[in-house]
Amino acid sequence: MSIKKVNLGNQGLTVPAIGLGCMGMTTLAGADIYGKADEAESIATIHRSLELGGNFLDTADLYGPHLNERLIAKAIAGNRNSYVIATKFAWEIDDNEQLTWKINGKKDYVKKSVERSLKNLGTDYIDLYYMHRLDPETPIEETVGAMADLVKEGKVGYIGLSEVSAETIKRAHAVHPVSALQSEYSLFERSVEEEGILDTLKELGIGFVPYSPLGRGFISGEIKTPDDFAENDFRRSIPKFQGEQFYKNIDLLNEIHKIASEKNITPSQLAIAWAVNKGFVPIPGTKRVKYAEQNIAAASVALSAADLNRLESIIPLGTPTGNRYDDWGMTLVNL
Repeated sequence: MSIKKVNLGNQGLTVPAIGLGCMGMTTLAGADIYGKADEAESIATIHRSLELGGNFLDTADLYGPHLNERLIAKAIAGNRNSYVIATKFAWEIDDNEQLTWKINGKKDYVKKSVERSLKNLGTDYIDLYYMHRLDPETPIEETVGAMADLVKEGKVGYIGLSEVSAETIKRAHAVHPVSALQSEYSLFERSVEEEGILDTLKELGIGFVPYSPLGRGFISGEIKTPDDFAENDFRRSIPKFQGEQFYKNIDLLNEIHKIASEKNITPSQLAIAWAVNKGFVPIPGTKRVKYAEQNIAAASVALSAADLNRLESIIPLGTPTGNRYDDWGMTLVNL
């Protein structure tokens, strides 16, 4: 089993059809993301993914902060060139490695962030460098101009954006070609379609990297009630997983499970295959070898147009499924 390679955008970046989201492999500001992680198992997951052709790793300076990039440095040591590494900046981290919880897209902060990430990753170049969130106080042209300088200097191969509007994408792309947009997207979260963002990506030749393609683990079916989340699991704060909305979403999920069962694959594999068959490069996160294997197998599941339509008719565009962040988190999404 080896995974097919695809072009991510039209600037020359080639990646496997699915990437490996590494966020859950470390804590974030002291809290567990998706339950406890084990460093040895996480590194084994990265290595197994590589064996299967899954060499596209997604991280960010925010995760930890810095711990995630350092874990990846351990995993790729001595074999850097076998991997395509994407990391992100913009959540401001001070010199004591503390999050200020502000977004900073200023030119000097971009330059500071890349040097820190290069050091933490133990590398002298980053394949794909994303602006993690838009700084509302800094023109996108300034941020992308600084990212363009990093490309010229050879520190960054390609640039990306995350959770921004069609208008912001157009302004950014006019400064320097953008290779990828990373935003939340799953059968339960399709704002990028509703807002016309996918149309803009197509028009400009920009690749799309859906994060949380499994609805933050919800589609796996292992979470039956809101109480199944651990006490300090950040998903407890997400409206999608609260109260009556949770149970409405469970009803929709049951229909998705029926289709997966017909195809003899897991619901998670169906959700990943849906994104891949739409021409996107999802980055399901896992810190376990067995799930990395299952996720990569999903890249070769073929779905017909009728299959895609049937899946999407379960949760048509505009179906209320609950916000994907709390009120404060939603203010950071540039739609």
